[in-house]
Order: sequence, then C-alpha cells, then structure tokens
Amino acid sequence: MRSTKSNRRLRLFIIFFTILFLVLIGRLVQLMIIVPSSAGRESLSFPTVERGSILDRHGRLLAITTKLDSVAAWIPDVDQPEETTRILAEILDMKEKTIKSKLSRHNGFVYIKRLVSPSVVERIREYKEKGKLKGINLIPEYGRSYPEQELASHVIGYVSVDNIGLAGIEYTYNQILSPQPIAKEKTKVYGNQVFLTIDVNVQYIVEEEALKAYRKNNAKSVMVLVMDAKSGEILGYSSIPNFNPNDISLSDKSALDNRPISFTYEPGSVFKIFSISSMLQSRTLSMDDHFYCNGFYEKKLPNGKTIKIKDLSIHGDVTPQRILQLSCNVGAAYASDRIDKEVFYSMLTKYGFGKTTGIPLPGESAGILRKPDRWSARSKPTIAMGQEIAVSAIQIVSAATAIANGGVLLKPIIVKKIVSPNGKLIKEYGREPIREVLSPEVAKETLEMMKTATLDHGTARRARIEGIDISAKTGTAQVLDRKTGKYSKDHFISSIIGIFPTEEPKLIIYVVIDYPKYEKYGGIIASPVLKTIAKRLITYFAIPLKGEKVYEKPSKIKVTIPATKELKAGSPMPDFINFPKRKLLPLLKNTDFNIRIRGEGYVYRQEPKAGTRLKKGMNIYLYLK
Repeated sequence: MRSTKSNRRLRLFIIFFTILFLVLIGRLVQLMIIVPSSAGRESLSFPTVERGSILDRHGRLLAITTKLDSVAAWIPDVDQPEETTRILAEILDMKEKTIKSKLSRHNGFVYIKRLVSPSVVERIREYKEKGKLKGINLIPEYGRSYPEQELASHVIGYVSVDNIGLAGIEYTYNQILSPQPIAKEKTKVYGNQVFLTIDVNVQYIVEEEALKAYRKNNAKSVMVLVMDAKSGEILGYSSIPNFNPNDISLSDKSALDNRPISFTYEPGSVFKIFSISSMLQSRTLSMDDHFYCNGFYEKKLPNGKTIKIKDLSIHGDVTPQRILQLSCNVGAAYASDRIDKEVFYSMLTKYGFGKTTGIPLPGESAGILRKPDRWSARSKPTIAMGQEIAVSAIQIVSAATAIANGGVLLKPIIVKKIVSPNGKLIKEYGREPIREVLSPEVAKETLEMMKTATLDHGTARRARIEGIDISAKTGTAQVLDRKTGKYSKDHFISSIIGIFPTEEPKLIIYVVIDYPKYEKYGGIIASPVLKTIAKRLITYFAIPLKGEKVYEKPSKIKVTIPATKELKAGSPMPDFINFPKRKLLPLLKNTDFNIRIRGEGYVYRQEPKAGTRLKKGMNIYLYLK
C-alpha cells in the first residue's frame, strides 16, 4: 500500500516538472524567435561604411574609396559552364581551372573575382547583351584606389578585398578610416580622413633619386628618409623596391617589406656621430684629445690576449673632429677606451637604440643593442665604430634629431592630423620631444665636426653643395654571412646622413644602399645621391644660399608681396616680376590654383596681371628667362 502511494507521488512529481520544463521551453522560443520576428524593426545592424581617404600634408589624395564591381555567379542560372569558364578566364585574366573549380564546388552564390576594373565590367556587359554569361552578375562594392600608385606605398599600405587594412597606415588606422558603428537602420557611414606628414613633391623627388641609385648600383634595396629637423615630421619615406597597392599580386613579395622600420643592420661609420657625441656628453672625451692611428687598434687584455682591429688607412694624429672627418675606426676605438661600458650603453639607449621609435607603422623592429654584461672585450670599440649593433633606418634618423635639435630627441611623426568626414579636426599631431640627450654645446660641436666631412679630405666631400653648409657622415658596413658566421667579402651596406643647414638645421636626409654590386663605399656612391636630393629640396623649400640676392632690374620695379605668401581666392594677384625661380617653387604647394612655371631664371611675364582678383581653380602662369 505504502509502495503504491510512493509510486503515485513520483509519477505526479515527474509530470509536474515535465509540464514546467515545457512551459519554460515555450517561453524561451517565444522570446527568441516569435517576438523578434514581430518586433524585428528594432533589431540592430551594421551600416555600410565608406572608408576615409588618406592624404598628404597639403591635402593631395593618396588613397580613396571608389565604387567598383565584383564578378559573381549564381550557379543554378549558369547554363553553359564550359563556355562561361572560357570567356571569364580571358576577361578576368584568370586560369580556367580556377574558375571551373569555383563553379563546381558551389551550389548557390559564389564570387569569381572581387573589385574589377571598369574596362572588365564593360566587357562582361557586352557579353551579357549578346545573351552569354548567364548566371554571371556584377555586384557593386566599395574598393580602394591609390591614385599615385607606387608613391609612398610602404607608408600608405594596402587593404584586403573586404576593405580591411593589411599594411601601413591602412592597417594602423583601420578603425579610424573605417569605423564600425551599430545602428537600428542600415545607413551609410563615412570614415575619417588621415593626413600624413608626407609631402607628395618631396616624396616624388626621394623616390625618383632612390630608384636611380637602385638601378645604377644594381643594389638589393635602397632606402631614403627625409625629416623636418625641428618637428620630427617625415616629409619623404622611400624604400625601393616598392609596390603598387592597387594590385599587390603584381609585386614580388620582398617589395612588400617595409625596410626603413623592419630591416635591421650594422650601420657602420655613420654610427660614429652617436658614439663620439656620447663620449663628449659624458665628459670622458674632449675636443682637444688626441689619438694616434697607425692603421690598427691594439689593446692587451689582463689575460694576456691582444685585441687587434684594422683600419682602411693610416690617419696619424686624430682628434674627435678628425675621427668624424676621416671616419677613423682606430680613433673611435681608442676614444671608446675612455668611457665606461655602462655609461656608453646608457647614452646609446638615450638616443633610442635598442628600442622602437613608436612610429605608427606595423612591424617596427627595436634593433639589437645587447646589455653591457653580454659584451666581450671587443664590443665597446666595435660598437663605437658601428659594428656589433643593429639599427633600423628610422632609428638613425630619429637619433639624428638630437644632434640637429640642440640635443633634444624628437619622436618621428608620420601622421599630421585626423579629420572627420564633415571637415572637423579630431586630432592633430605636433612636435613631440622625448628627452634631452646632449647639451646644446655638444650638439653644436657634433654638427661642426660633421661639417668638416664635406671638406676636401672628408669622406662626405662628394655631398658638398656650394653656398650651404652640410653636416654629414658616411658609412660602409660589412654584412654578416649567416652561413659562414663571418663578414661577407662582397655584401656591404653603404650609407650617408646629412643635416643642413649646419647653422640652423631644417632637414635631415638619410640614404642607405644595400648590397651595391660595383662600388661599396658610402662616401663614393651614397654621397652623390644625398647631394642631388639636397639640391632639389633646397630649391623646393627655398632655403637661401650664402650670398644669394634677389635680382632687380634698373627699372626699379618693386615686388609688392613676398613670393612665399599664400595665394588666396578673393585676394589680388601679387606682382612676381623679377622673382627668381627658387623663390616661386613654394607656390606649387597651393592646391586652390593651377600654377604653372615656365622657363628658368627670373619672372618677366605673368598671367593674370598683378591686382587681378583671384578665383579658386584659376590658371596662373609665370614665365621666366
């Protein structure tokens, strides 16, 4: 009896919880399926985002989003797969087996090729009008276009077919350029604009000369960086070989390497400017100290062994100034005996070596600067001459700001500002001092010593430009052969850094030629490259030369407004008669007008005439003779 009652209670308990479970399941279904379907109007979605543009410092477009079509197939409607495959392979420049595989492996929708050119779209439409390519459709999408093609490609980067940044600024600022807000309705959202510090005109000069050096020396690569000495802004950034971000599939994989930030190497004698200035700053070395170079550095160790480091020449009696002028390895090595290794290491880290600079580009290397407890007896003298340390090109240029800027190290800047789609300034980046590395006196002494390298017997004499003082230092470094563990006999890295004008530095230029096949010395092959670039930039930025005067004709016609003043819509046209060409070139930065300069010499005729009210988009012609 008691057993029967217990069974009845158990059955009732099970029935009760079964009903309760079914009620809960029903409510869950109602909340998750039925209610949302009826109230779906309030569901959230991701709106279409048009990626923001990337521009140079003057607002010239470097990357822009355009509406392109993608080629897709709806498999059920493809009635002639063999013919369709053949036609598409020819139009899209694809292999037939690739297209055939896509058509056979899918049952419904499939992309054949994303973001094709307008000419491809036109040909597909022509075939469809003839009744062919049934089931093949054109799907409108947003794609990325780079109007300057290879120009500054390593800075700008590129995107995937889904418009997601994969390299360069496109990658680092992906969320800025293409924000992903959530909205209740599918609306179009515009991304922010990123203005770079790059000047398109400077970039063109830098890439043109870098490419010439690359071809002339049959080099593995060439890097050239140009920086504003006072702000740390990068004006030109070239790495050859480069690539066309409009179609990276056409480029060799090595061309995609962003070498100025990722490639590390022993800098060679360029590094002497940092080692010698470090010793001067720590007061272990003075400008009046003397060392004797008989062709090799020799030091006997406490254990009885002797260190011997050869030099290329016998330089005789050398001072710190002569060490930099003649690039004396022996002098640098003997000078390093004066400084404690901990102090030396500390000074080099203040310059930023062994650390990333923080430039907003992906893949930056910190280089290699081992701690003193891992140094051998040879480390201090070899580091002093630019070996046993690995640097990147951006580290060298960044470190040079301390010498060019009164001892203050600046952070390299590549992005100038971020602007919203409606033109509102979101963020602006300016000069960013990091720390004081040198005293102003030591920085000035270093510049003066570097200047002597451009004199007749200096290693940088081929970089000398009449009328302007350039502080320079050359470098020639052997590259370690990883197979043998020894320095290669034919692989060298040739380089030069230039800071000018010496009295009031405005620009820093760094040229690096990796694996030149003919001549190896930086003073011979890198110096002329720096000189050519410097001369072109002196003209572009209207940097005055010593003794230069503005030509005036006897007619006493006066120029009513400085040539460097900005031309503005609504203002009167200035009188540029008698102005030299180099004073006019800054006008080319103005994008509101179509400015054309014809001839060489001085302005003798201009259109429109002085006093004419200027209108945006107006053509301005300046004729010189």
